[in-house]
Amino acid sequence: MKSNKKAIWGWALYDWANSAFATTVMAGFFPIFFKAYWSVGTNVNVSTARLGLANSAASLLVALMAPILGAIADQGGTRKKFLILFAYLGILMTAALFWVQRGQWAWAAVIYITGSIGFAGANVFYDALLPAIADGKNLDRISSLGYSLGYLGGGLLFSANVLMTTMPHWFGFSNSGDAVRFSFLTVAVWWSAFTFFTIFWVPTDKKKNRASSKREVLFSGWEQLVATFHNTRQLKTVILFLLAYWFYIDGVDTIIRMAVDFGLSLGFESNDLIKALLIVQFIGFPSALAFGFLGDRWGTRKAIFLALGGYIFITAWGVQMTRKEEFYLLAAMIGLVQGGIQALSRSYYAHLIPKEKSAQFFGFYNLIGKFSAILGPILIGTTGLVVRHFLLPATPTATQLEHTARLASRWSMGAVVLLFVIGGALFFLIDEKKAPLTNHLQ
Repeated sequence: MKSNKKAIWGWALYDWANSAFATTVMAGFFPIFFKAYWSVGTNVNVSTARLGLANSAASLLVALMAPILGAIADQGGTRKKFLILFAYLGILMTAALFWVQRGQWAWAAVIYITGSIGFAGANVFYDALLPAIADGKNLDRISSLGYSLGYLGGGLLFSANVLMTTMPHWFGFSNSGDAVRFSFLTVAVWWSAFTFFTIFWVPTDKKKNRASSKREVLFSGWEQLVATFHNTRQLKTVILFLLAYWFYIDGVDTIIRMAVDFGLSLGFESNDLIKALLIVQFIGFPSALAFGFLGDRWGTRKAIFLALGGYIFITAWGVQMTRKEEFYLLAAMIGLVQGGIQALSRSYYAHLIPKEKSAQFFGFYNLIGKFSAILGPILIGTTGLVVRHFLLPATPTATQLEHTARLASRWSMGAVVLLFVIGGALFFLIDEKKAPLTNHLQ
C-alpha cells in the first residue's frame, strides 16, 4: 500500500512537537532550575539525589507500563488515541510547572514525573504507528524524518527560550527565573499546537476486536501480552536485536552523560553546556535525514555499523580531549551520529516485528530504552576504582591524587567502547532471513 504523504507528515511533526519537552525541559532548564530555584537552600548532594530519584521513578513507571499498554492498544486498535492521551497528560504537566513556586521541590518532582510519563508513554504509541503509516521500503527515511524534525523543532524553541533567559528584560521579564518559568508554558503551547497535525492527519486505528467494555479490552490486552511474550521468545531475531540495542544504546546514553561531565571538569559554565546541546540539536537535524537516505541507498545494517564506528571513534578521541574547543567539536560529532543511530534502530526494529502487533513489540523496545544507561555507569565506576586502586600510591601527594583522578576518568570513558563493540558484535549475528519482513531488509 502506498504511503500517505499527509499521514507521514502528521506522524513526523509529532516529533517536532514533543522534542520541545526533551530539550527545553528534560535536558535544558529543569535540572538547573530544580537545583537553583525549587531546591534553593538545599545541600547540592540532596538536590541531586532528589532529581535522580524523580528521573528514575518516571523511567521505571514507563518501562513497566509500556508493554501492557502496547498490548491493550494493539488489541483495541487504539494506538493513536493512547498517543493523544499521554501527550496531553505531558502537556498539562509541563504547563503546571509554571505555577510551582520557589522552594516547592516536591511539587516540581511530582509534576515532572507525571509529565515524563506522558512524554515517554506517548512515544511508545508514536513509534508503534510507524509501520502503519509507512511502506517497508520507506521506513528508514520516514523514521529519520521524524528524528530530524525533532532535532530542528526542539532546537528552535530551545534557542528562543535560551535567548529569553539570557536577555530577560528584552521580553519584559524582571529576571531569568521568570523567563525560565515562562519557557515551560511555551513548551506546553508548542507541544499542544503541533500535535494537532498528528490528530487530524494521521488516520485513526481500525478496531481489531469486539470487546464491548474497557474491562474486556484490558483483559484481552493482558492475554495478548502474555501470548506475545511467548512468541517473542521464539523470535530469536527480535531478541538478539533487542540485546544488541541494549548494549549500544546504553553506550550512546553514557557518552552523552560523560561529555557533560568532561565539560564540567574542564571548567565549562552552564551556558557552555547549553551551547553544546544546541550544537547537537542543529547538526542532528540534517545528519538524521542523511542517515535515512543512507540507510535506504546503502542498507540499514551498514548505516548502523557506520554510526557505531563513529561512536567508537568519538569515545577514543574524547579520552584525549583537554580543551574547550575540542568539547564543542565532540558535541558536533555526537550530533552527526546520534540521530542516525536512533532513527535507523527504530526503523530496523520495525522491519523485524509483526506489523499487527507493533505497539506491543515497541513496548518492549521502549522498555529496553528506559533501562539503558545502566551498564555504562557501572562500567565507568568500576573501571575508575580499579585504575585508582592500582595506580595510586599508599601515601599519595596532592599532585598524585589529581593526576590519578584524571587518568581514572579517561580510562573510564575509554571503557565505554566495550558497549559499542559488544552491541555491534551481537548486531552482526542477526539473521535477517528469520525476520517477518525480510523482503524489505537490506
